[in-house]
Amino acid sequence: MIVIDGKNAILGRLASHAAKQLLNGEHVSIVNAEKIIITGNPKSIKEKYHVKRMRGSAHHGPFFPKHPDLIVRRTIRSMLPYKTNRGRNAFKRLRVCIGMPEGTGEVQKMEASIKSNYITVGKVAEALGWRE
Repeated sequence: MIVIDGKNAILGRLASHAAKQLLNGEHVSIVNAEKIIITGNPKSIKEKYHVKRMRGSAHHGPFFPKHPDLIVRRTIRSMLPYKTNRGRNAFKRLRVCIGMPEGTGEVQKMEASIKSNYITVGKVAEALGWRE
């Protein structure tokens, strides 16, 4: 089982790394999902996720999450062939947690040095209406 700390990790790079590990048959657990960062202009990132959230209808979908752990899961799902048995089974091996649960064990760090604007997934989730 691979445990990845999401603190100061870039969302796309973390998601592609996790998707590759899942397709190789590993169990992946991501902690501190609310501290994962998305690089770019924070205002345009919030607007992009708001448009995704409002797309479709409330009854028929597509449904886009507003919790940080579910946003990360959805991002990783988009990098998997989830409509096939292989992708569905890989997605079932993924766990994403808000914060650091007790008894996590050894954690793999994926930190990056950021020199541009960024926003955390937690802040995006709060803009979408998530309450802790």
